Amino acid sequence: MALRMITRRFESKLQPMFSSASLLHSHANSFGFKEVREEDKSQMVGNVFTSVASTYDLMNDLMSGGLHRLWKDRLVSKLHPFPGMKHLDVAGGTGDVAFRILEDINSTRHRAMQDAKEDFLHEETRIYICDINPNMLNVGKKRAIERGLGDNKALIWVEGDAESLKFEDNSMDGYTIAFGIRNVTHIEKVLAEAYRVLRRGGRFLCLELSHVDTPIFKELYDYYSFSVIPAMGELVAGDRESYQYLVESIRRFPAQEKFASMIADAGFQKVEYENLVGGVVAIHSGLKL
Repeated sequence: MALRMITRRFESKLQPMFSSASLLHSHANSFGFKEVREEDKSQMVGNVFTSVASTYDLMNDLMSGGLHRLWKDRLVSKLHPFPGMKHLDVAGGTGDVAFRILEDINSTRHRAMQDAKEDFLHEETRIYICDINPNMLNVGKKRAIERGLGDNKALIWVEGDAESLKFEDNSMDGYTIAFGIRNVTHIEKVLAEAYRVLRRGGRFLCLELSHVDTPIFKELYDYYSFSVIPAMGELVAGDRESYQYLVESIRRFPAQEKFASMIADAGFQKVEYENLVGGVVAIHSGLKL
């Protein structure tokens, strides 16, 4: 009964938000469950990630029980990285996804060298890690040094905005964004930019916390999200408010079918998604053909 009351309380907060505005307006003006000025949202989200940057990886492990590592492995496996590719990982400041892509490419290169000499082995791999928050990028650069990758020319760190990328049209073979797109101001602009920078045949992949539909599991998930995660953030990171925002932002993000339609509207084809852990997270994908 207590779980059901918690679920109803948070659902009652959401209903008026979505009934009074379009999805774009609602997302552009939402900061968790709060309504804010569109021009203020980016800075407010930036403050959240500046606050949590130093404990970001630890909190991810604690909040997901380490499952986020498996989710990112699955994301990279669907990307099918290859030697010589030009890849853009957006909102990936800590390097978690980029390191996995590079490891996969190096493994592919090693296997190919054992089998035969291929021309693509001599092409230069470039993995661009783009994040709007310099503090998150600093965490990633530090982790790269700890992994012995500080001087690796394949990894290129770029401070930039997902809504206005500083990359040429048709310049990337792949694009990933993990746990980042729900924090942007305009989802449509991010998708349009992803489409613009990808080459024909390029793959778009998005890993994001999503929506659980199974009633009993949803009640448990809501209780964990709103009661446990903010308390954990206060205990471990000394920041309850940032993690309260993070769990609220998940509820404001479009459901799986709606987000898939937004990806298709951006021009991508063969759009599909895969739910993991009952929809706690979903991997959306599309191709630029």
